[in-house]
Amino acid sequence: MEKILITGGKGFFSSRLALYYKGKYEFLVTDKDELDITNEGNVNEIFEKFNPNIVIHAAAVAVTDFCNKNPEIAHKINVDGAINVAKATKKVGGKLVFISSEQIFNGNTNSGPFKEDDEAKPDTVYGQNKLEAEKLLKEIIDELWIVRFTWLFGLPDRNCGMANNILWETISKIIKNEKINVSSNEFRGMTYVYNMIENFEILFKSPYGTYHLGSENNQNRYEVVKSIFRKIGLESRIDDLVIEDREKYKTNPRDIRLNCEKARSVGMKFYTTDEALDFCIKEYGMKF
Repeated sequence: MEKILITGGKGFFSSRLALYYKGKYEFLVTDKDELDITNEGNVNEIFEKFNPNIVIHAAAVAVTDFCNKNPEIAHKINVDGAINVAKATKKVGGKLVFISSEQIFNGNTNSGPFKEDDEAKPDTVYGQNKLEAEKLLKEIIDELWIVRFTWLFGLPDRNCGMANNILWETISKIIKNEKINVSSNEFRGMTYVYNMIENFEILFKSPYGTYHLGSENNQNRYEVVKSIFRKIGLESRIDDLVIEDREKYKTNPRDIRLNCEKARSVGMKFYTTDEALDFCIKEYGMKF
């Protein structure tokens, strides 16, 4: 049985991945309490003891505002930490999956869907960190998959981490009877977290390199929120609760969608965002 070490193991994606593949791989799921990725000695000690075949490096400071206000902390975790993980993975002869982001593209000066080799111009500290880490990791380890995710969504699961996402944010606002202000000038791919996870087994068998992973989506964020209302049976509440923000990104519409043709060419399969929302809502019985 292959051994997989996960950093950032309490996160939205990582915690679900470990549960989904439980019994198929031997996991060591670490979070900041068990593994300080900024401490090279601590990283080497944990890696040498477990001796993983595959490392999934998902640990990061991903809150955009925090990174912009605390660039030194962000760099230490997002870049220096990634370097420590890559070096330790190479020492034990393992393969590395580096979780990157669509945010390496700013989506304002250039519009998506972006291909893997399109020029990246991040306009956030988080995006800059991810792009810098990508470049440095390529110099450290050859057995490397860089995967740039679209925005993941999903609903709460027992013993799993949670993160802000388009579906849960919308449903939470509905439950609280709060208005939702949402931009009609922003376009992003939005992917059901378990649809992402089920493709990782294919990733492990694919050639090393950079991959864009996720769902295609032709709707802006405002249209997606309205679609969620319809899918859960609350179309009548759209006018009461959903406010279209036409000013945000008005001058430069934001389009950070990813072209995922390369992932499909190696056998990965993703729903469209619309299909993924249908599947998730049905799976959880989320009807009002």
